[in-house]
Amino acid sequence: MSKLTKTALITGGSRGIGRACAVRLAKSGYQVYVTYVSSPEPALETCKMVEQSGGKASAFALDIGDYQAIVDFFKEKIKDQVFLDVLVNNAGQTKDGLLVRMSQEQWQQIINVNLNGSFFCLQQAAKIMMRQKTGRIINISSVTAQSGNPGQANYTAAKAGLIGLTKTAAQELAPRNITVNAVAPGFIETDMTASLNDEVKEKYQSMIPLKRFGSAEDIAETVAFLASPEASYITGQVLSINGGMYM
Repeated sequence: MSKLTKTALITGGSRGIGRACAVRLAKSGYQVYVTYVSSPEPALETCKMVEQSGGKASAFALDIGDYQAIVDFFKEKIKDQVFLDVLVNNAGQTKDGLLVRMSQEQWQQIINVNLNGSFFCLQQAAKIMMRQKTGRIINISSVTAQSGNPGQANYTAAKAGLIGLTKTAAQELAPRNITVNAVAPGFIETDMTASLNDEVKEKYQSMIPLKRFGSAEDIAETVAFLASPEASYITGQVLSINGGMYM
């Protein structure tokens, strides 16, 4: 097992925070695996960026809303194929709407992808890491999980669930030298936030004590720290990377 290539798996690594994490972890010496749902081109662009910086990367199609697909992926691509040192649970979706108008499909889809999918990836990774007797699991939550956000009952509930999952998993997996932490980004400039109009952006920026939005690289640096030897005694924590923003 120890002779296998040390690998960091980032779900949703096609763009934004996932892409930045892939590039940063590659600089720390990891072979990087990134997943995408349906369109391979952005994920392949991430791999190209990793390789241009001297690293190694591979992209895989994986719908983390599909339990059996997750099980098959870990069995066929991870178990006994690589040394899974780091899992970054980053993949997620939004489907906003006021809670009184939110459909069952809107609720279930976001819970399924953002919480259930992350849990099943964590579960499969934990089984492998327990055999290795080491590993780092990092869940990407959100500042909204700590504060709530009108129009995002499904998203905030899922991201808050990730925080509870992080704390429980940290306690269960600590005896096998596996740390589990969460990162809660604030307003980060990504494709998802780029679609917001200027008025909304100005409103959020006024709520941030540092008076600027964060970058995907800010989150990636935190992820890299949690994956590093310097963070070996940190587990069950939520690191809020938000410029001081609390709604």
